[in-house]
Amino acid sequence: MDKMAITKETDRLPLPIGVSDYRAASTEYYYVDKTLLIRDLLDERAKVSLFTRPRRFGKTLNMDMLRVFFEKTQEDTSVYFQNRKIWSCGKKYRDYQGKYPVIFISLKDVKCETWAETYDLIFKLLQNEFKRHPELMESTRISVYEKKYLTDFLAGDVNENDVMMALQSLSQMLDEHYEMPPMIIIDEYDTPIQQGHIRGFYDRVTGFMRNLFSGGLKDNPHLAFGFLTGILRVARESIFSGLNNLKINSLLDNRYSEYFGFTPDEVREMAAYYQAGDKYDEICDWYDGYQFGRFEIFNPWSVICYFGNECQPKAFWQSTGSNDIIHEMLMLSDEEITETLRRLLLGDTIQTKIDSNVIYPQIHNNPAAIYSFLLMAGYLKPVGERMLIGSSDFYTVTIPNKEIAGVYRSEILEKLEAMIPQPTASALQLAIYSNNAPALQQNLRKLLLQSASCFDTVGENFYNGLLLGLCAAMEQYVVTSNHESGEGRYDICLWPKADTLPGILIELKADRKCSTAKLKELAQTALRQIEDRQYDTELRSHGIQTIFKYGVAFSGKAVEVASASTS
Repeated sequence: MDKMAITKETDRLPLPIGVSDYRAASTEYYYVDKTLLIRDLLDERAKVSLFTRPRRFGKTLNMDMLRVFFEKTQEDTSVYFQNRKIWSCGKKYRDYQGKYPVIFISLKDVKCETWAETYDLIFKLLQNEFKRHPELMESTRISVYEKKYLTDFLAGDVNENDVMMALQSLSQMLDEHYEMPPMIIIDEYDTPIQQGHIRGFYDRVTGFMRNLFSGGLKDNPHLAFGFLTGILRVARESIFSGLNNLKINSLLDNRYSEYFGFTPDEVREMAAYYQAGDKYDEICDWYDGYQFGRFEIFNPWSVICYFGNECQPKAFWQSTGSNDIIHEMLMLSDEEITETLRRLLLGDTIQTKIDSNVIYPQIHNNPAAIYSFLLMAGYLKPVGERMLIGSSDFYTVTIPNKEIAGVYRSEILEKLEAMIPQPTASALQLAIYSNNAPALQQNLRKLLLQSASCFDTVGENFYNGLLLGLCAAMEQYVVTSNHESGEGRYDICLWPKADTLPGILIELKADRKCSTAKLKELAQTALRQIEDRQYDTELRSHGIQTIFKYGVAFSGKAVEVASASTS
């Protein structure tokens, strides 16, 4: 079907919102053809392949596509591929269609509170996969012992050791019955692991998964190929310890990168199909910006939801899963990391070491691992080329788009709210953009007096981050930090979104154990710095004439504010 030829709204295919079944997606909905993934996998012929991508980037749909293509069934499933790109690649690829038995397990919904609930759900998923192969019960090629194991498993009369043998045992029985080793497909392998980290049973779940997966994927003579997906790679999880035939394909690698998420051409075609070609720039602002290998990638879930929401943008991806991990990392972050995250929120880039082997416990043991996790999970994107410094990989990273900036903003503000009561935050914001220096000073002093004693020892960076967080929530402004203007770099600048609002410049100073007189002098010094170095140059060059200027000085819990305005 030529999708571009359909113009009537009533004739257009519906959007595949939440559809991860390949048969349905490719026949009943608008489908972005990713079947060349099959060609590339067959060309590479890696024994076991792992694809790590953020959530909602098409992993489950792609894995179901592989299942439907390769699985040997009584149904002629070639009909689902005959009008797809893979079919035109030639007979040598078509000959693989419907050739293999397949074991398929998706762990994407294993999000339980306890290990007991997790184990029970994984067992039921494995049990359902056993039920998908009733032909084994009638087979003359498998042993009586194997049939008893199969019967006991279906009846639930097995122990944990038996369950950990499930992939190994099922693959052997399928190989014996079909005289063809099966493919094993595990979707979202690390969802239970993330839950184990959050809920306190990490060691228990990783021990179980190590034995389950090793039986099916490590030195298994009854395996044709294995495919797995997840958010994080597994090299240092020891889940596949000794698995030397595992090919890891992360979002930093070029190969396969165009098959997870939408490319610009795919988004343009989709926008034209839904008669929204004029919305492409808005889609870019909100949902583009990911860099997988050498490919520019859009968030597919959010793009689809955008069209389904009558082209009204919002943060669709944020509501599709828990942000518990990013919240945990923010709560554990030190002053330097918190300040860096606020800089990212304001559109800056940072250079950081990226370890693609990052694992969940490192969040506690090495707070700097936050950037590696944020990159792998889709909260950051690499900009430019990898830099090899010593034996470590360094990347320049930034926030991908408006949607992800909203996630940062909500999580950072939630952290601030733990420190700053909402009425106080609102009063501080009102004082800033109403040029009320006494109210700003009064509420800052109230905040510091009510807060913990750590304020006695923190430095300027902390106070800068505190005010940046407050300013970032002021939706009437675009906030920048540490940018050049005039003859230097200002601390904070608020750019008004409306002509009726003033521009705002804030310069901060901090010293320890200052007298009241010295603190007042320090505030005046900060204010003079705005004037002397002409930090208002950039604002004025953009036609902003009314500008509020604040010099703010801190010493422990003491604060002084000096202000001036020009118009």
